[in-house]
Amino acid sequence: MDIDAILQHAWDIKASDVHLVVASPPVLRIDGGLTPMENAQELGREDIEHIFKQVTGEQQQEIFKNTLELDFSYSMKNGAHSRVNACFQQGSISLAFRLQPQKIPTISDLGLPLLCEDLVKRPRGLIVVSGPTGSGKSTTLAAMIQHLNNTEYRYVVTIEDPIEYRYVSDKCVFSQRELEADTHSFTNALKHVLRQDPDVILVGEMRDLDTVSAVLTLAETGHLILSTGHAPSAAQTIERIVDLFPPHERDAAQSRLASVLIGVLSQALVPRIEGGRIAAIEIMLANAPVKNLIREGKIHILPNTIRTHGEVGMQMLDDALVNLFNKGQISWESVLSFCQDKAEVEKLAGKVHIGIR
Repeated sequence: MDIDAILQHAWDIKASDVHLVVASPPVLRIDGGLTPMENAQELGREDIEHIFKQVTGEQQQEIFKNTLELDFSYSMKNGAHSRVNACFQQGSISLAFRLQPQKIPTISDLGLPLLCEDLVKRPRGLIVVSGPTGSGKSTTLAAMIQHLNNTEYRYVVTIEDPIEYRYVSDKCVFSQRELEADTHSFTNALKHVLRQDPDVILVGEMRDLDTVSAVLTLAETGHLILSTGHAPSAAQTIERIVDLFPPHERDAAQSRLASVLIGVLSQALVPRIEGGRIAAIEIMLANAPVKNLIREGKIHILPNTIRTHGEVGMQMLDDALVNLFNKGQISWESVLSFCQDKAEVEKLAGKVHIGIR
């Protein structure tokens, strides 16, 4: 079983993910849905073990043996890259490949708000892109970093698990570090990153208290930090960051976060009418009212503040969905599937639809 042949087929039909599980043929995710690979036989335990050895080295195999979990990147013979997760399920190896585009898409290609071009040029502060797993957060950040690469002279350090997009220097200079291969942890890498003289730091994920604390400290020292979270809205992103801190430290954490935050982009990938998917993005910018609410811990008021500050570029996810519907890019059924408030989107769209076909 040749993994490159499987991945090449997935590339050819524009799949985003490939899942390899014992007693199932390879399963491909296309436009958000799963479908078995055509004319493929069920994989046995030995097949997947063989593929695992194809895509890993001895050190990675030893780590997997000890931890039973492994995140890594794999490069195909044609130069294309995949992010891979290996785990055990019912005593056998399971593999999930996330296929990365060979060309980093532009902000325009992705249909992202042009505001993203301005945000990534800020000299200092914190930008967070949030959303569920598979919602395109890494791709949004890559497009923003690539725009910076094309327009500004900056030294950019990325710390990722694993590296997803490889940047070729245009105006920016890049140092891309991968967990396990180049550093032992986000926290350890962030502890020493200032000695590398960075202008911009991309942290793959703010996954624990130590990482979040280090990110806030770096933003306070006058650097631009970009990172991701997994919350489904901007307000919940703030809430989850603050909740990582012990109760007695949360007031201080709220003040620190309010002082450095530039904005939160919370996105969902929605099926396009003509095929493929497009990002619907909630935008919360850290203006004075937003900063005050974060500082005071009044997170529940943030959605209303976003709604009432559209003139500065803020929008709720429901606004973004209705805008895409009005442009004819997504269906009304998709609006109802992804919206946060059905009554609100019906009011925004000026129509009442009952049920989802």
